[in-house]
Amino acid sequence: MAEPIQVGFSGKGKKGGPNKRIVIPPERAGLRILLSVCGTILTALVGFYVMLPPLNLRANEFYYYVGLVLLSFPVFLFLFSGASRQPEYTPFVRKTSTIPMIILGVVVVFFGLAWVISSPFFQAKAYSSILEVKEVDFEKEMNPVDFTSIPKLDEGTALGAANRALGDMAQATGNVSQFVLSQTNTQINYESKPYRVVTLSYANLIKWFTNTREGLPGYILVNMDTRTTKFVESSIHYSDQEHFGKLLKRHLRFAYPTKMFGTAIFEVDDAGKPWWVAPVMTKRAGLLGGEDITGIVLVDPNTGVCAEYTMEQINGEKKADLQWIDRIYAGSLLTAQYNYKGKYNDGFWNSILGQKNVTIVSPEFNYIAQDDDVWMYTGITSITTDESIIGFIMVNQRTKETLYYKDINGATEISAKGAAETLVSDLGWKASFPLLINVGNEPTYFLSLKNEDDTVVNGFAMVHVVQYGTIKVTGSTLQECVQNYVAAVKKADLKDFDESKVKIPSDTSTPSTTKPDDNKPDPTPTAATASGTIAEIRSQAINGTSVYYIKLAQGPAFYSISAAVQEDVIFYAVGDAVEITYAPGNKDAKTLTAEKIAVAKTAAQVIAD
Repeated sequence: MAEPIQVGFSGKGKKGGPNKRIVIPPERAGLRILLSVCGTILTALVGFYVMLPPLNLRANEFYYYVGLVLLSFPVFLFLFSGASRQPEYTPFVRKTSTIPMIILGVVVVFFGLAWVISSPFFQAKAYSSILEVKEVDFEKEMNPVDFTSIPKLDEGTALGAANRALGDMAQATGNVSQFVLSQTNTQINYESKPYRVVTLSYANLIKWFTNTREGLPGYILVNMDTRTTKFVESSIHYSDQEHFGKLLKRHLRFAYPTKMFGTAIFEVDDAGKPWWVAPVMTKRAGLLGGEDITGIVLVDPNTGVCAEYTMEQINGEKKADLQWIDRIYAGSLLTAQYNYKGKYNDGFWNSILGQKNVTIVSPEFNYIAQDDDVWMYTGITSITTDESIIGFIMVNQRTKETLYYKDINGATEISAKGAAETLVSDLGWKASFPLLINVGNEPTYFLSLKNEDDTVVNGFAMVHVVQYGTIKVTGSTLQECVQNYVAAVKKADLKDFDESKVKIPSDTSTPSTTKPDDNKPDPTPTAATASGTIAEIRSQAINGTSVYYIKLAQGPAFYSISAAVQEDVIFYAVGDAVEITYAPGNKDAKTLTAEKIAVAKTAAQVIAD
C-alpha cells in the first residue's frame, strides 16, 4: 500500500507561517458525499422510528435525536471515503463535515444553556409554583373511613389473584401459556369500589407472532375489597406489549409528532370499556424544567382511534363526560412537584443553606379512594430528618387538587409497617404499605398482613399515626381488627376520638385472595366446628390482651381467640381434646377466628347425655 500523501508548505509570514495540509478528495467525491447524505437520512428515519422523540424544543429526547443524526454524517463520510484505509482523505472528511459539526455545536450550546437556565438555581419560583397546596383540617376534610371502599389487597397480592384468574381463563379457553400478566396495572375506582385493572402480555415473541392478529384477549379486574377477580374479554390490538405500528408509544408518536407524552395508563370507563389514557406533558420552568400535564389523549385499544382533551375540558365548567377517569397524574410526578414546592418555596439558596421550612415527601406513596376519585397520599417530613412525619398530603390524581394536613406529628409509613410486623413476627407475616384513614377523627394507618410469599392476606393491622408506639393492633378478620383498635383508642383516652363515627364492619370471614368468580361479594359465612387434640399453642400480647393461636393435630390451620373473649383459654394445653367453634372463612387460610373453645365430650359423656 502506498504511503499517505503528505504535502506541506512552510514559510514565515507575520505569524511564523504555520504548516498546512492539502485537502485531497477521494475519487468520485460527489457520489461519496451523496451516499453519506443518504445514510444520514436513513439514520434520521430509523432513529425516529426506534427512539420516537417528540419534535419539540422542550423535550430532552429531541436534542439527543438531532445530535445522533448530525453525528451520523461524518461517520458515513469517513466510511464511504475510505479514510479508515487511506488517512490522507481525513482532511476532506473534516472540511466537508464542517457545516453539520457547526450546527451540532450550536445545538449542544443551546441545549446546555437552556438546561442551566431551566435549573432551580434560576427558576426556583417557577418550580415552587407548579403545585398549588391547600392547608386543611384533618377532622373536617378527611372523610370517616368506609371499610368497604378501602383496598384489602396491595399490588403484590392483587397480582397474585390476577395470575390465578389468568390460569383459570387459559384452562377454560384452551389458550394455555399464550399470555402472561404484564407489568402494567392501575388502581382505579369502578362501580364505587377499589379495583386493580391488570393488562396482559404475550408469553414470548413466538406467541406474539401467532396471536397478534387477534390481539390480546382482554384484561383482569381485581376487586380489592371483596378480593375477587374477573376476566373481561376485549380484543386489544394497541398496547405497550405490541410491536411495530401497534406499539402504543409508536402509535401515539405518529399521530402526534410534536407532543410530549407521559406514561400511558390503562383504565376502564363506567361501562367496562378499556381505554389508554396518555398524559400530554409540558415544562413549566424555563424551556426544559418542571414537568406538568396540559391534557390527555384517549386511545381506544381495540381500534387505535385517538381523541385529545385539555385539562379544562376534563375538569372545567364545560366538562367532557370523562369523570370515570381516575388516573392522569402519576404518583411519581406529584411527589416530584411537591418536593419542588417544599424545597424552593423560599428560594434556591434557602434549600441549600438555611433550609428553613424546607420539607419533602416520604420515600413511598399509596392510593386511597375518596369521593369516587383516586387520591395519592404520602407523608411530609422535614428535610433534616426522615424519622417522623409532620403532616401528609392527599392529591387527586385526576384534578391535581392537593390537600395538606399539617401538624400531625407521627410515624412514617415505613415505621408503621415495621410496628405492625413486630406484632406478628412469630408468625412470619409481612405488612403491606399502609393506607391512611380517618377512624373517629384519629389519623390511622391500615395495613394488610400477608404470608411470606406475598400471595395470601391472613389478617389486618391498624396503627395510630401519632401514638404508634402504644396504639397498634391486629386481627385475623377486619371486624376483629377494628374492634381491637377502637378498644385501644378508648383505653388511651384520646380527647378527639368520636366512636360514633366508626362503623364496625360486619364481615367475620378470614381475609384471603380468592379464585375468579362472578365478581360478587363472598356470602356471609356460617359458624363451623372442628374437633381434635391440641398439637401446638402460641400466644402474643396485643394491647395488653393475650391472643392464643391453637393448632389441632387433625388440621393445618391455627385458630385464634383472645383471652378477653374466652378467659379459660389460658388453661388449655397440648394434648387436650377440644371442640372449636369458628368462622370458616377460606379453606386455604392458615389462621381462622375462633368464637368458642370447649373441652370435647368423651364417648361415655355422649351416651350419658
